[in-house]
Amino acid sequence: MRKLFFILILLMTFLQYLSADNEKDIKAALKHVTVYPDRAQLTHEAAVEIPEGKTLLKLGGLSPYIDAQSIQVKGYGGFTILSVNHQNNYLENLEELPEIKTIRNQIEALQIKIEDEKAGISVLKEKEAFLVANRAILVKETTFSVEQLKSVMELYTSNMDLVTTTILKKNRLIKDYEKQIAALQQQISDKAGKAQLPSGEISVSVSSEKAVSGKLTYSYVVSNAGWYPSYDIRVDDITKPVNIFYKANVYQNTGLAWKDVKLSFSNATPWIAGSVPILYPWFIDFYTPIPIMRTKASGAARTETPKVMDMANNAEAFLMVEEAASVMVEKQVGETTISFDIAVPYTIESDGKYQIIEIQHTTTPADYKYVTVPKLTPYAYLTGNITNWAEQSLQSGEATLYFENTYVGKSDLNVNQLTDTLTLSLGTDNSILVKREKRQDFTSKKVIGTNKTETYSFLITIRNNKSSQIRITLKDQVPISSNSGITVEATELTGGRYNTQTGEIRWDLEIKPQETRQIILTYSVKYPKDKNVILE
Repeated sequence: MRKLFFILILLMTFLQYLSADNEKDIKAALKHVTVYPDRAQLTHEAAVEIPEGKTLLKLGGLSPYIDAQSIQVKGYGGFTILSVNHQNNYLENLEELPEIKTIRNQIEALQIKIEDEKAGISVLKEKEAFLVANRAILVKETTFSVEQLKSVMELYTSNMDLVTTTILKKNRLIKDYEKQIAALQQQISDKAGKAQLPSGEISVSVSSEKAVSGKLTYSYVVSNAGWYPSYDIRVDDITKPVNIFYKANVYQNTGLAWKDVKLSFSNATPWIAGSVPILYPWFIDFYTPIPIMRTKASGAARTETPKVMDMANNAEAFLMVEEAASVMVEKQVGETTISFDIAVPYTIESDGKYQIIEIQHTTTPADYKYVTVPKLTPYAYLTGNITNWAEQSLQSGEATLYFENTYVGKSDLNVNQLTDTLTLSLGTDNSILVKREKRQDFTSKKVIGTNKTETYSFLITIRNNKSSQIRITLKDQVPISSNSGITVEATELTGGRYNTQTGEIRWDLEIKPQETRQIILTYSVKYPKDKNVILE
């Protein structure tokens, strides 16, 4: 009986051993990152040696901001993936930022200097003790003459002065080093925060009938990363095409540096539901107010305000250099998305700082024209009209403008429009002078009968100081009456097109080099003399 019991225990132990998982830590290099507008998808690859039976493969040192629902693991080889789990390991912290490591190295260097100074002070203290001990012996010595004793005391005094001064200087240096260390430690505290980030961990349970070699690929989405587009728009001359430099401003603060990885930038939003929304029936009925209940104890109306959950408190907070050299980029155009694959590996540190990467450079013919609105500003604005803009795969973003190799300012590139032509605002051109002045002799106020008539006249002058002919659109306006008692009449427009619905007047002009063109705008407003109308 005892022998049978012993055999049963051995059998259970053996079966437990067979069913137990072999745990194995693996390392998977980060190979590719696809950056979306407000998150990123990371892809790792690892070669694995899988023993016979069940094995639990653990991939650690990952970002703590992984979306567990986005994890995908693929295996290549003669084994089967049984399960995939994710957790944050709070016992293992991610490695420190490079900036913090640099500061710690500075602190260690200062601590070594303090040790050197303290060692020097110890030597000087010994020398000081030696001088003091020998001074007592010299004072007791009676064989010295007065001159000899004087020389000895001068030698003692000068040595003691040197020792004391040197010790004082070294103590001051130590205090200065300690202040620097305290300041650097404060920087570490500010950068590291109260606690270091935990380490993300993905565990994959696999099964194999025999020992095999294989490969695993991990992909997952993390927050605290993203990109947005910006542009450099350069025009060398209005007779040449426009150059558009499309740039990606990428950042990440995921807790893990992306070292030498292939980057892709996508305008997709895969986390938004792709299903067509269902329009359910909309039922309506008469509204019956709910009577307010009053308590007998106080006689005062008491209503309870429903508690509304502030969705903003549950929303994810995404934290949002120099220009990089031009690199090879492959553009992938899908049915609904566009992505740019960068050929050269990049390193993006986890510091939240933006890094600019050029992803596209196009040279596009444009129809250049100037626009001026002298009533609002005395400047002429150069615009470039691009007809094939949809082929450029552009997104709305801020644009930095350069005209004739000169920075002229910033503008906004808006591609959210339904027109076939994209208009780029390329800033002002100081070679075109615009002036709008009131013609005092033709401006008047008259009262005839029960009505008052105010007449305004303006002279608009445009001077082309360029060496080439320009096309310019001049815009002005007359007021629009919103009362039947007010009558507005445009009396002189110098050939301008008058839109009676909006009050806008438009002149499309061609002005030769060094030519001056003058436009006269005159309008009158009639209304009852006992009323007031503000016209200027």
